[in-house]
Amino acid sequence: MRVNTGKGDISLITLIAIWSVSAVTSLPGLAVSPILGDMNNIFPKASDLEIQMLTSLPSLLIIPFVLLAGRLSRGKDKLPMLYAGLAIFTICGIACLIAKSMSALIIISSILGIGAGMVIPLSTGLVVEYFTGDTRVRQLGYSSAINNLTLVGATALTGYVADINWHLSFLVYLLPGISLLLCLALRKERPAPEPQQSDQYKQSGINRRHLVVLTIFYFIITYATLVITFDTAFLFEKYHIKQELAGVSISLFFLAIMLPGLFLNRVIAFTRSYTNALCSLLLAIGLAMLATTKTPTLLIIGIILTGLGYGVMQPIIYDKAAIIAPPHLATQALSIVMAANYIAIILCPFIIDFVRKIADNHSHTFGFSLNAVIAAIVTVIATVGRGDFALGLDKSYYSSKNGAES
Repeated sequence: MRVNTGKGDISLITLIAIWSVSAVTSLPGLAVSPILGDMNNIFPKASDLEIQMLTSLPSLLIIPFVLLAGRLSRGKDKLPMLYAGLAIFTICGIACLIAKSMSALIIISSILGIGAGMVIPLSTGLVVEYFTGDTRVRQLGYSSAINNLTLVGATALTGYVADINWHLSFLVYLLPGISLLLCLALRKERPAPEPQQSDQYKQSGINRRHLVVLTIFYFIITYATLVITFDTAFLFEKYHIKQELAGVSISLFFLAIMLPGLFLNRVIAFTRSYTNALCSLLLAIGLAMLATTKTPTLLIIGIILTGLGYGVMQPIIYDKAAIIAPPHLATQALSIVMAANYIAIILCPFIIDFVRKIADNHSHTFGFSLNAVIAAIVTVIATVGRGDFALGLDKSYYSSKNGAES
């Protein structure tokens, strides 16, 4: 079976290999999440700082290595770096399975962050290299869907096996080993050259203005939605809603992010230049519902609306990041934009806490209210700038291919 790429075709095994890389990029930190509450019991001598380092250090190290991987990818064969990143990821997963101290877990998790940082920009970079035009948009949507579906499945698995033995949570870190084996097929089938009529060849270098706007835009919408993953459990606890429902709600959030990726071209064709504005509005409505209602059903609807809005915008931003650079610089542009995701993960709780202190508002819904206002402001900006390449969808954005003209 052969799969159309927009500039030829590739085998199904090559496509599965590309998808497998997308699947593992959501794993860093995942294995630790179901056992965080038990860390003080597992390691009685561990300090709160050490437990915090276990979750924060990998993300901190991902950021510079995402940027470094993008820089090293300029016009070079990316497969050796991909193989190295996946190998580091897998070896660290094996080491976590046998680690017996908190310090060992911190060191191993930090090295894992290095491996993940090398893989993350290449996961999207592979899609950009192998596909073009509307098929690239579709595959970026599938890539996002696979990433979030893996996140949901792996979260459920780690939570289940953690009850058996906390070491088993780290089994999910062995998935990059499977991806590594699959990616050996990429050696046999390299991507076809980008067509000369491609928008990428209109760029002599990375368009810095578009890159800055895309990066800031991605940071803001990621920051705005992260309050759901950070604060939903506390919100449900405050309303005396079962914590099991909080876990289900987070899973539904990631499923909602996944869903639009399966129909991305149709969404773009329907919403056209208003795509970002409408999706930002979904974020604002969803977060406002979380800030103003106590009904579990309405809370879940708010979570789903937020996920749907973000799930449309994320792959479109990735595609635009590729378009604003010539083919040999596309992965570097992607790495800069993708780094915004991890910066947002680190800064989100600090930003909310900082503004909370300034406002002297200690309400448990403050983070949702603040981010709903931010999303509403973004909606206005995206509406006014709907004809702009970065903020909306201008007429050049695949207008002749998928109907996404303004």
